[in-house]
Amino acid sequence: MGIEIKTLLEKSLNALKGKWGLPILAFFIYSVLLGGSGIFKTPGSLIALLLGGPFTLGAASFSLAFVRGEEVQLSNIFSGFDRFITALGAYLLIIVYVILWTLLLIVPGIIAALSYSMTFYILSDTPNIKVVDALERSKQMMEGYKWKLFYLYLHYLLLSVLCLLTLGIGFLWLIPFIHITNANFYEAIKNSREMEMSGSLDRV
Repeated sequence: MGIEIKTLLEKSLNALKGKWGLPILAFFIYSVLLGGSGIFKTPGSLIALLLGGPFTLGAASFSLAFVRGEEVQLSNIFSGFDRFITALGAYLLIIVYVILWTLLLIVPGIIAALSYSMTFYILSDTPNIKVVDALERSKQMMEGYKWKLFYLYLHYLLLSVLCLLTLGIGFLWLIPFIHITNANFYEAIKNSREMEMSGSLDRV
């Protein structure tokens, strides 16, 4: 459970140091295409809904490759379209689950969103996994870590306020930083879970 938010933030800054160019470009394109598709009311909202899954999977794949020191290209941000149906299915299921929980109360909706937050990283890591299994694995991974991630999101909120003081220019750096940090969070809890399993086997 020993994941320090400060350590994650520092790790992400160190990973991006001297390498901001490609992540800024990739997530600028990601933001423009995904955000711009929702401008025109109903048709635009439908397009944004269809693009949301593939772009979210592409962003997860780009970010994981980056934090792992693998070769990253601009095309990685579009890689989710190679698994369009899977990405769309995961995206829609998460939206439905979060909405259903939110209908009860706001807090259960937030908890549901946090529970499913690792889904696209799992899909990126495990190409053959079924969507429902990826959602279930995300829930399992996030047990004991949901409020840690919520606390991290509060940091993002504060940084977003600061970006508004720069007339929005700061978001060029903040958006890739958020994605890279989220990927580092996934890596941290994945490694923690693997260590827990290894420790359990050692005790058998």
